[in-house]
Amino acid sequence: MNFLAHLHLADISDTHLVANLCGDFAKGKIEDHPQHLQQGIWLHRQIDQITDSHEIIIDLLKQFPKTSRRVAPILIDLAFDHYLAFYWEEYHHQSLAVFSQKAYKELSTTAQLPLTLQAIAPKIIQQDWLTSYQTKQGLNQAIKGVSKRLSKPELFDHAIRDVDKLYVEIEIAFRTFYPQLMAYSRIYSRKTPEQYLPNALG
Repeated sequence: MNFLAHLHLADISDTHLVANLCGDFAKGKIEDHPQHLQQGIWLHRQIDQITDSHEIIIDLLKQFPKTSRRVAPILIDLAFDHYLAFYWEEYHHQSLAVFSQKAYKELSTTAQLPLTLQAIAPKIIQQDWLTSYQTKQGLNQAIKGVSKRLSKPELFDHAIRDVDKLYVEIEIAFRTFYPQLMAYSRIYSRKTPEQYLPNALG
């Protein structure tokens, strides 16, 4: 899952939006991060583990051409955000515009973010990344953006073309898998280890 999905899953599981977003940027032991972020980081890692091991995702990865096989997990994450944004009204009671502004406000006011997230947070907000996922053009821009942030951008040379070839297959996988992931996020939020809860003694 990418940014929008983790924020959405945090919201429906009644956990801290930005803390969940921190999972991609918070390396090492959960205990080494601020207490108010720990539950979100833990839940983010559970969601990623469920996703990576699910047969729907494993089967989808196998369908990617060799030209993009190494970055296929990233492409699936980005494409899933695109479909979540495209079908947003089916998954959330607020409009995507309203939800995005709520997420941006939390992102700009949450203290002690991981440094890498702090660095890109202004771009996320100013360029309105979350609502941009709604269009195919926005998805393609997101793919280009990720390629520029990684050490081997050439791995993404065929990414947009390969995602386009699997556009329907990725949509089917998303529509099948994401409702399950929504249920998992609600269940796992209730199973958060006590030491990671926001009110736990650090």
